[in-house]
Amino acid sequence: MIDVEKCRITHYPAEVLAGRAKPVEKIDDNIRQLVQKMTDIMLENKGVGLAAPQAGVPLRMFIISLAGKRENVKVYINPAIVPAGEFDTIEEGCLSVPGVHTKIRRYKKCTVTATDLDGNKFTEEAEGLYARALQHEFDHIEGTTIVNRMSQVAKIAHRRQLKKLEEQK
Repeated sequence: MIDVEKCRITHYPAEVLAGRAKPVEKIDDNIRQLVQKMTDIMLENKGVGLAAPQAGVPLRMFIISLAGKRENVKVYINPAIVPAGEFDTIEEGCLSVPGVHTKIRRYKKCTVTATDLDGNKFTEEAEGLYARALQHEFDHIEGTTIVNRMSQVAKIAHRRQLKKLEEQK
């Protein structure tokens, strides 16, 4: 049972962000409450996506709303992603790594297969920002943050902010 009231945004280098998340065993009211809490956290922090580990819960699920609106939130439970096409390097930020925006290399397209809150499996093709958001959130449930994907130059450029986050742990 997840204590949804205790869910807060977690910041790098929190342990929950560094490990591979566990699959969601069953979709129940507790998971639905978690999705509501994750949506609140994402919107409060003006994000377009949030993975469960970012709310302190090591489960394989995330939400995305490219419009940044509650009514557009889509839930991805136990997702699988197949990247495709060419690469693109675009500046990204992360709610769990505040104050850091850095260029991240990702595939321009991908296909996601996941389960929704009603237990239905779905598959979608994504490109552009949607594909990038999917890959970013999927990284979180794999225990990867943008800090892991940053170039050495970017790590040096952001070393003060990263050190500050590490000290606040």
